[in-house]
Amino acid sequence: MGGTALITGVTGQDGAYLCALLLAKGYRVHGLARRCSASNTGRLEGLLGPLEAVERLELHAGDLTDGAGLIRLIARTRPDEVYNLGAQSHVRASFDTPEITAEVDALGCVRLLEAVRTVGLSGATRFYQASTSELFGAAAASPQTEDTPFRPRSPYGAAKLHAYWAVVGHREAYGLHASNGILFNHESPLRGQAFVTRKITRAVAAAAVGEAAPLRLGNLDARRDWGDAREYVEGMWRMLQQPAGGDYVLATGRAASVRDFASHAFGAGGLPLRWEGEGDGERGICRRTGRVLVASDPTLRRPAEVDHLIGDASKAARVLGWSARVTWEALCEEMVRADLAALGTGHVGRRRAA
Repeated sequence: MGGTALITGVTGQDGAYLCALLLAKGYRVHGLARRCSASNTGRLEGLLGPLEAVERLELHAGDLTDGAGLIRLIARTRPDEVYNLGAQSHVRASFDTPEITAEVDALGCVRLLEAVRTVGLSGATRFYQASTSELFGAAAASPQTEDTPFRPRSPYGAAKLHAYWAVVGHREAYGLHASNGILFNHESPLRGQAFVTRKITRAVAAAAVGEAAPLRLGNLDARRDWGDAREYVEGMWRMLQQPAGGDYVLATGRAASVRDFASHAFGAGGLPLRWEGEGDGERGICRRTGRVLVASDPTLRRPAEVDHLIGDASKAARVLGWSARVTWEALCEEMVRADLAALGTGHVGRRRAA
C-alpha cells in the first residue's frame, strides 16, 4: 500500500474522511485547500488530531480557479492518485451563483486534468472526479445506473456534467486512468451545516435544548438516496485501484423523503412529529408538546426541482466489491446523537451547562 495522493477539497466532509483513509493505508497525502482568514481545518483535526503532528500529510493553499497554480502543485507533488473533491457543492446556491459554480466545478476539473497532462503524468497518475447523482436530474428511469441518460436541472448539475465528460474525454484521448464516481447523497456528522440533513439534525438538537424557532425546509416531498460518507470514500479509493478507469454509481438503492428524514431525526431526539397541512402550509408539530418544530418555506425550494433520485450500484458491487451497509435511518440517528452531544445534552429536556 501507499503512494502519493493529492486531494482537492481536503477540508470538506469527503476530503477529511478520504484523507484519514489514505493515511491509514500508508499514503503520503497532499491536500489542496482554499486560503481563508479563519481556520477551515476543523474536520481534519477532529479526525486526525493536531495537524502539525500528523506524519505524511501536507496542506497547500490554492484554488481550482488557478490553472498555473495547479500545474505547479502537480509538478511539485507528482501524485500517483488525484482525487478532485473540491467544488461549489450546494445545489440551491448554484442557482444564485451559476458563473462561479461553472468556474469551479466544470473548469476547475478541466484545469486539474490539464495540469496532470501538462506535467507529463497522463500515463502515471490516476484521477478521480467527484461526480454526482444531480447529473440525472429529471431522470426518465428509476433507479438510475451508469447508463441512465443525464438530465441535470441545476447549474450545479450542468457544471458537473461538463466535468464528467471532460474526464471521459481525457481517458479516451490521452489514456489517463480517470474515473467518475457518480455518488448519490452521502452524509455524516461532518456534513456541512447548509445541507438539508445537517440542518435537520442540528435543529433537533436546538429544539432539545429549548430553542423555539421552527426549522424551515423547502421541498418536503423530495426523495433522496442517502448513504454514509465513510463508506463512499472507500468506494472512491477502490475505483483508482482498478486496472483501468471507469464510471461508477455509488448508492444504497433506498430512497426516503426529506419529510421522512425529518420525522426520523426528531423522533430519535425524543421529539416525535405529526404533520398537518399541505404544500406551503405544511407543518411538523411535536406530539408531546404541541410545538411547531418544522415549517414548509417556499423560498427554499429550487427554481427547478429534482423530485426523486435513487441509485443502482450493481456495477460497483460487481467490479469494485463495494456495497453500502449503513442505512439512512442509522446514519440519521448517529448525526442526531453527534449534534446533541455538541450542544452538551444527551437527551431531550437537558439544557447546556452555562
